[in-house]
Amino acid sequence: MNDFQDSLTDSPKLFPFSMDLGSDSMSFVHLARTDYERASFLDPRILTPQTRASSLPWAEIAQAIDSSHLKERLGFIFHIGHVGSTLLSRLIGAHPGAFSLREPMLLRGFAQLKNEPRHAPAAWGSGGIEARLTGTLQLFSRTFAARELAVVKATSVVSELSAALLSRASKPKAIMMSVSPESYIATILGGPNSRQEAKALTPGRLQRLQRRIKCEAWRAEDLSEGETLALAWACEMSALAQAAKSSGTRLLRVDFDEFLLDPSSLLTILRHFDIGATAVEAQAILEGPEMRRYSKAPEHAYDAALRGDVLNHARAMHGDEIRRGLVWLDGAAGRFDEIRDALQFKS
Repeated sequence: MNDFQDSLTDSPKLFPFSMDLGSDSMSFVHLARTDYERASFLDPRILTPQTRASSLPWAEIAQAIDSSHLKERLGFIFHIGHVGSTLLSRLIGAHPGAFSLREPMLLRGFAQLKNEPRHAPAAWGSGGIEARLTGTLQLFSRTFAARELAVVKATSVVSELSAALLSRASKPKAIMMSVSPESYIATILGGPNSRQEAKALTPGRLQRLQRRIKCEAWRAEDLSEGETLALAWACEMSALAQAAKSSGTRLLRVDFDEFLLDPSSLLTILRHFDIGATAVEAQAILEGPEMRRYSKAPEHAYDAALRGDVLNHARAMHGDEIRRGLVWLDGAAGRFDEIRDALQFKS
């Protein structure tokens, strides 16, 4: 246990990867700094035949965390999906004062438990989810250098957990990334993979949104593709708008389309996290390779001009569906305050 405890204190080389509810244990994978830098997703896609992993009971992990006096000190990037959050995470992580973690799988699990707490083992007791979430956030707070702030880019579904995360005693700061409904729908329609992903996510998003509005207002089979994408925007944005109500100045909204027009706002974003960045440092990051390649697959070139071409092509090919989606969204906002708040939060 001492070796494990020392590893917890020393660095994030032992990354908390997943939790087994049945055995109440957590698995860890061994990651070097370069593994974190390369990874777009801290989920099964980081695993290779060479990955070393280990698992320990939660009781031992909790004891080690307590003995090591780990502090919870994090920043967050919340987003609605396909709005440049991976790019922004890479840009932030390029500064020596930041340590970026992209989409850790455990946070998705906690978001699911928030939505369906009955799935938590009865043996955990009433405070079991909170205790394990706190320990996980303390583990995520570890960095390779003392001056670094860990900045977690969450998966879009973790928006359901954003209000709880922002209300924690550690008072974390966060970025919330989005685009206009029109731009979002066009973005998804602009790529066959994103369209398939959106289709697969529709049942869960419909359930989450209808839980929030406390009404079963729609059936997925009755919605056109553009309408389901408008529903996706409403689902994710309404979660973020709800979380923003009590966050005050700890929250900074970032419109990805506006960021691309003026990426110099990176300096404001870094300083929002209390990262002591200078204008020269921010400009050097922007002049680096990140702005010219696809952030989720850096081997491919991608920039603002190519994104603009994709959006304009989608608008030309799918204009009717985009309009259907916007009409649906206006109607839904007229019926439900939560969706109206999402539109007002974006504007």
